[in-house]
Amino acid sequence: QVQLVESGGGLVQAGGSLRLSCAASGRTFSNYAMGWFRQAPGKEREFVSAISASGGSTYYADSVKGRFTISRDNAKNTLYLQMNSLKPVDTAVYYCAAVQASRFGRHRFATRISEYDSWGQGTQVTVSS
Repeated sequence: QVQLVESGGGLVQAGGSLRLSCAASGRTFSNYAMGWFRQAPGKEREFVSAISASGGSTYYADSVKGRFTISRDNAKNTLYLQMNSLKPVDTAVYYCAAVQASRFGRHRFATRISEYDSWGQGTQVTVSS
């Protein structure tokens, strides 16, 4: 399995921005489709965004569409999530996840938690009002 380490979380005021990073190691990063999920206190983990192994296909939850941008740099083995116009409801622990693209192709992505088999430890994002 690929090892994943998130960073970039923190405390920000509503309307502000953060960029999360997810550094991958142990396997060929470009062979994995990637996703971001989040879990708020007392709530279930939910899908945020996903990107194909090729980087050419992306998908967003309706709640973040137009505010968040997922991207990847396969040369740096790193996944990103640029978060703009943050709201207090975005407060959560954010996790990156990976799944081998061989399961469904390099140009497709996964949106369900059950599809992913490697997870990072999470990074806290807190948005104050």
